[in-house]
Amino acid sequence: MTTLFTLQIHYEQDVVQARQQTRELAAHLGFDIQDQTRLATAVSEIVRNAFQYAQGGTVQFDVEESPQILLIQVQDQGRGIPHLSDVLAGRYQSSTGIGLGIVGTRRLMDTFDIASTEQGTTVRLGKTLPTRSPPLTDAQLQQIRAAVAGRSPQNPYDEIQRQNQELLRAMAELRQREEELTYLNRELEDTNRGVIALYAELDEKASSLQQANELKTRFLSNMSHEFRTPLNSILSLSRMLLALIDGELSLEQEKQVTFIQKAASGLSELVNDLLDLAKVEAGKTEVRPSSFAVSDLFATLRGMLRPLLVQGASVSLVFVEPEGLPLLYSDEGKIAQILRNFISNALKFTERGEVRVTAEQVGQMIHLSVSDTGIGVAAADQERIFEDFVQIESPLQKRVKGTGLGLPLSRRLAELMGGSVSVQSELGQGATFSVCIPIVYPQAADLPGSLQPITALHPARLPILAIEDHIETLFIYEKHLQASRYQLIAARTLAQARQALEQLRPAAIVLDILLEGQNGWTFLRELKGDEATRDIPVLVATVVDNETQALALGADGFLIKPVDQLPLLAKLNGLISQGEAQKLLLIDDDPAYRYVIKQLLVDVPLQLLEAASGRDGLAAAERERPTAILLDLTMPELSGFDALEQLRHNPVTQSIPVIIHSSTQLDVETQSHLAQQGVAVLPKEKTSQAAAASHLRAALAKAGLVLDA
Repeated sequence: MTTLFTLQIHYEQDVVQARQQTRELAAHLGFDIQDQTRLATAVSEIVRNAFQYAQGGTVQFDVEESPQILLIQVQDQGRGIPHLSDVLAGRYQSSTGIGLGIVGTRRLMDTFDIASTEQGTTVRLGKTLPTRSPPLTDAQLQQIRAAVAGRSPQNPYDEIQRQNQELLRAMAELRQREEELTYLNRELEDTNRGVIALYAELDEKASSLQQANELKTRFLSNMSHEFRTPLNSILSLSRMLLALIDGELSLEQEKQVTFIQKAASGLSELVNDLLDLAKVEAGKTEVRPSSFAVSDLFATLRGMLRPLLVQGASVSLVFVEPEGLPLLYSDEGKIAQILRNFISNALKFTERGEVRVTAEQVGQMIHLSVSDTGIGVAAADQERIFEDFVQIESPLQKRVKGTGLGLPLSRRLAELMGGSVSVQSELGQGATFSVCIPIVYPQAADLPGSLQPITALHPARLPILAIEDHIETLFIYEKHLQASRYQLIAARTLAQARQALEQLRPAAIVLDILLEGQNGWTFLRELKGDEATRDIPVLVATVVDNETQALALGADGFLIKPVDQLPLLAKLNGLISQGEAQKLLLIDDDPAYRYVIKQLLVDVPLQLLEAASGRDGLAAAERERPTAILLDLTMPELSGFDALEQLRHNPVTQSIPVIIHSSTQLDVETQSHLAQQGVAVLPKEKTSQAAAASHLRAALAKAGLVLDA
């Protein structure tokens, strides 16, 4: 740090001198005229405050190295600034000015710091030296200090004249910028007029293209229909001739009729593909969603496509049996058509090896893939093959016939169902064609059977009424509440919600405020204003962060979409339990396991009850009526299965959530049977303590326990 000079402020002309010497010092340090003016103005504002409110002070000018910064410190011994926070926030109105001197100074400087107490005020200002010139050496700084210190102050009137010149120069610069802005605005207006004209021309061309596309689609549709009748006649007549209905054919005649039949079959296939494309482009193809299992779809395709395999061929068609996939609610016929295209292409272009069909769940999508060991597709052609009539030249192309419309049609059908198709391949290394389809068709007009507004109520599960107009969100809610103590009752409209409330009393309501064409806020007021429903907890789940408004109108909880499983369960558990005492009953004959469970739940706010046998557990469950039961299956005398059956047949205990915590390996049928009784299964796996605690807490959340105090 190098100190250049220090100036004492005792008289009003010292304020003028501080401004003059600041400008002079800034000029020596290489600042341009604008920065000189900024520095002089900033220093004069702070020095004037020190003189006016503290009757004087000290100004010190320093240069700090690495990087070089001009530091100016103005210090006084006044009574301090009583409203400093308001001054810095721009809210203070001074009785002697407009109260913006300090705020304006802070904007002019690179660094600004102020400290004020009853013993005085210290203001530190900083401005980085220009980077265009090399750093100043100690010798140069000493020369600048001598030059500034030896210069006699100017007359105050000269300073006023200089300030006026600076003001005139600033006004001239502002006028020039205003003229430049006016010119730019004029150019922008001209550009906008050109853009508007261009848009009008583009709209006209787009309209012409739309008309041409409609004409093409209409032509393809009409042509396809017109071609079908004569083609069917040709195929029928050729089959009759080959069947020798009207007499024998010579070998040459039979060969000729066979050629006619093959040509007609190829043309018929082309016409059918053209008609399908035309219907999709015209928007006349309807998606008819229904619930179906992927395994059933694979079984149908396996039987349908087996004839395509040549007897003794070196290519095998393998369908990998899907496991753990949910039911699809989409158009089964169109998905089958896409997979048929993929599989038939794979069989055509695979000389040896296998064609493998697989399915997996990725989020809320089902990923169906057809992989082969064929000739593959070059990277440059992987987008072209989805264009109409495109067929890639290959050694096998001459032996296999196609229309070049199967893959484009598959892409359009997938997009129609809210999905997409893709390909991964290397030339000579085979290819994998995939279609990704939503588990629930996004534009479904009707709900799947499991999401109907009113379904049979399970005695061991609490009904949760979800009012949501997006079927995908309802489907997600259903998945979140699976294997929990809650049962989803879906309503897509407020009318369905009112109908449901007439037939049942839900444990809680999950309400989307932004319902299409309906006012969720009004319905929330209606719920909280009606004596029959005001005590039902309402959880608002929406995409807009309006929690304050929701709570003000009576909502009991609020979540931002998308909603994850554990936050949803935690909210529902807290709203429904309303702070009631929680009890967890451990029924396990192994004291070591009971000890482990207690250690895993040491920080959970609940009372742990223990039973060392099935009979003791039944008695404790009826006596204590716990919030949930953790049950082992393998116990002497009374097994866990028998204990569970008695719990479910006892009116006192049938609604208590039960979690199976056992080392017994359960088959799929047994797990399905337990799930129908509202029972969660938590295996005693040998995992880390953290993983075991996480799995146990998730199971308890599904059972309705509040895990955080």
